[in-house]
Amino acid sequence: MSSIPEDVFTEPEDFSPDTLANLGPLRRLAGEWESDKGVDISPKAPGPEQRGFREHIRMEPIDPQPNGPQLLYGLRYHIHINTEEEAITFHDQVGYWLWEPATGLIMQSIAIPRGQVVLAGGTAKPDDKTISVEAKRGDTRFGICSTPFLEEAFRTDYYRIDITFNDDGSWSYVTRTDLAVRGKTPAFNHRDTNTLRRVAAPAPNPMVGLLKSGKFG
Repeated sequence: MSSIPEDVFTEPEDFSPDTLANLGPLRRLAGEWESDKGVDISPKAPGPEQRGFREHIRMEPIDPQPNGPQLLYGLRYHIHINTEEEAITFHDQVGYWLWEPATGLIMQSIAIPRGQVVLAGGTAKPDDKTISVEAKRGDTRFGICSTPFLEEAFRTDYYRIDITFNDDGSWSYVTRTDLAVRGKTPAFNHRDTNTLRRVAAPAPNPMVGLLKSGKFG
């Protein structure tokens, strides 16, 4: 039985504009973060390669997003990674983390400039100290879409990220990406791990600032 209401057009009106106060478990991700202790294990022709990396993440609160009867709060993020050996970009990623208070749904959207996008989903409670989202190739809800080259050479069949919120205010993650590398079996478990520490607090979302200044409504 569908949980979607009969009226899919009417948007909620009486909701808080304060995203930071309504992010559920995602509130611990808001802000600017850095670490130079990341570890990447990726496939190379001779075999798996392990490299350390530096990571910078900015997570900015966006205004609440009514979507018919659905209401989402979220963070717009940018991840930039390089290595100690090279100043050039090792990995660049943008997207959104989203939270639906009514259902406990969490989502992560991913776009990387190699021709790949992902929408991963999971569920959580507001005070959970661990959260996870996942996506599978071919799933029309939480799935993975790639260019012809990536589909042929490095096909992504599965993605998952597990995040742990630590007592000292930092957070740690482990990502798993199952890659079907052409000419090799079984699929390669591409893993990344890191622990991020906040270097700047988040600013309120734009709607909150406008309301406080009296320039909204």
